[in-house]
Amino acid sequence: MGAAAQAGVVVTGAGGGIGAALARRFAAEGARVVVNDIDPGKARAVAGEIGGVAVPGDASDVIDAARDALGGTVDIYCANAGLSSPGDAFADEKVWAAAWDVNVMAHVRAVRTLLPGWLERGSGRFVSTVSAAGLLTMIGAAPYSVSKHGAYAFAEWLSLTYRHRGLKVHAICPQGVRTDMLTEAGSAGDLVLAPTAIEPSDVADALFEGMAADRFLILPHPEAAAFYRNRATDPEHWLARMNGVQQIWEAGTAGPAPRD
Repeated sequence: MGAAAQAGVVVTGAGGGIGAALARRFAAEGARVVVNDIDPGKARAVAGEIGGVAVPGDASDVIDAARDALGGTVDIYCANAGLSSPGDAFADEKVWAAAWDVNVMAHVRAVRTLLPGWLERGSGRFVSTVSAAGLLTMIGAAPYSVSKHGAYAFAEWLSLTYRHRGLKVHAICPQGVRTDMLTEAGSAGDLVLAPTAIEPSDVADALFEGMAADRFLILPHPEAAAFYRNRATDPEHWLARMNGVQQIWEAGTAGPAPRD
């Protein structure tokens, strides 16, 4: 039996896209799944489909209700809810704050609540849907890219700090995935992400392969590993290449908005 069999699992942002795919896969593997989404109708629809329990609402407030639904224990927590937050360095501070709150602090709040129990039992699993933007970056989306770097850093810190005490951590870093978030990325997404976009179910498959191998970094797009190596070994070359992509994008749009 796999790691998910009979486990109590929470998936945030599971009303569609990657979150729904994760919820379906966990349920298919025999897990008891809590489906969280800010949209109550979407949460109930996915929960009804998979025989799970819908706990709609903000991802930061899901833990207590999820524990009750699962009989007191959350074995696996999937921090999947995310905010796409396009914009540049001049984006309104409310946009930056919202991106940081959803993409990073919601993860911190969940771990703050769940970690004591996981450490006491000597087992637990935290899954963070980071995005390749957290490993690399994404043109046209500064708040998203920066906050996703934060999500990756937090997952990495958790893994190196607690793995010897039974906590397993996985950071999922896909590039383009055919979801509403890809559509919301607009022309930048069309240029960078759409050509190699995969299905949400492919992301779920990659996670389960990574869990079976106890692998921290989950790359549904294998080519992201080469990009990550290039970024680390020759950052000047990598930045020049990415700046070239930025210039192509600007040439196909109105360009950066003028600033006062």
